[in-house]
Amino acid sequence: MLYVSSCGAKGRGVFSDSKILRDELIERCPVLEIPAEELAKIDDTMLYNYYFSWGRESSAGAIALGLGSIYNHSYTPNAVYIVKPEEQMIEFRSIKKILANEEITINYNGSPNDHSPLWNGDIINWQD
Repeated sequence: MLYVSSCGAKGRGVFSDSKILRDELIERCPVLEIPAEELAKIDDTMLYNYYFSWGRESSAGAIALGLGSIYNHSYTPNAVYIVKPEEQMIEFRSIKKILANEEITINYNGSPNDHSPLWNGDIINWQD
């Protein structure tokens, strides 16, 4: 159902070959946790653009496996991510109907309505 394709200037993005209804689970991705003390090393690599803030203090990081670290950012997203630290997972869910072959996007600030600049402190949608 999901595939990766070119998005022009944005690079690659995640798409679905079929319609996704509102509030559907799109993907559950296991994560590789990056301890806080190792993030400075990651920040100097291309992986800087692919990890999520992780932990209650957002001091650690996590690389989402599957397609999780490839979803592009949008201030008008059609999906949201939900961090599940106890399960070492991130879930991606639709927040509106997504048409076949439409790019699936998330707001990396956490909340779909958060229009603050990126990389200026992350807000995580914690699922307890």
